[in-house]
Amino acid sequence: MSQQPNASSGVDGETPTLRSIGDLTGQVSVITGSTSGIGLALARAVAAGGGDVVLNGLGDPAEIEQTRAELEASSGARVRYHHADMTRGEEIADMVAFAHSELGRLDILVNNAGIQHVESVEKFPTDQWEKIIAINLSSAFYATRAAIPIMKAQGRGRIVNMASAHGLVASPFKSAYVAAKHGVIGFTKTVALELARDNITCNAICPGFVETPIVTKQIADQARTRNMTEEQVLTDVILAAQPTKRFVTTDELTGIFLYLVSDLGASANGTSFSIDGGWTAQ
Repeated sequence: MSQQPNASSGVDGETPTLRSIGDLTGQVSVITGSTSGIGLALARAVAAGGGDVVLNGLGDPAEIEQTRAELEASSGARVRYHHADMTRGEEIADMVAFAHSELGRLDILVNNAGIQHVESVEKFPTDQWEKIIAINLSSAFYATRAAIPIMKAQGRGRIVNMASAHGLVASPFKSAYVAAKHGVIGFTKTVALELARDNITCNAICPGFVETPIVTKQIADQARTRNMTEEQVLTDVILAAQPTKRFVTTDELTGIFLYLVSDLGASANGTSFSIDGGWTAQ
């Protein structure tokens, strides 16, 4: 398949015409952890902008297929699904290769897959530690490693890593998650420096609390760990750090995402963007 340039070439030295933010016509994205929550919201935004999407994530196969088919039908985009296990590097690499072979390109990689477990360090299950590091951090390495040669050959690429406010600050009882998300930010900076002259950017988005399945589960886990009611956890723990006292919305995350993958985001590189209602400003 021929390359699909993102910006129109200028004539006689004129400045090239930049695409509008949100125009992803002809681009292909891989978004991990995109069968629900933040990842699915980003997938919907890509498809709405004319881009094709490879979904990935956990869930009931019939429900995943329904989501895939509905997104394809509503947007007209090509939407595929790959079952890669985010704890297995070879499956992650296969997912990236699948996107390239099936859809012809790879313009956008979003490393979004993540899990959480809440417990004190002294009681933290070692299997949970290993799983969180694998899914939240190592999967980003394997996917990025596989995507780089494709993006270099195209002469352009956008890598967006979904970090967290917990990639910048810490909270008790979340040692593995905090360690992984701090690692994601460090990894983002290194990738950005290595690819700065290849027209490939790598940035991290650091959301505060977003109302997603992973956060809903945290409320129950925190209530158990802290011996509090779920309502107390929501007001006194979950949203206590966010000055706005409300959840970040997926639409708000979509806004910064579309900027980062656009032509106008070309000089945003190696940076972490806090979308947290002021949490990390404190």
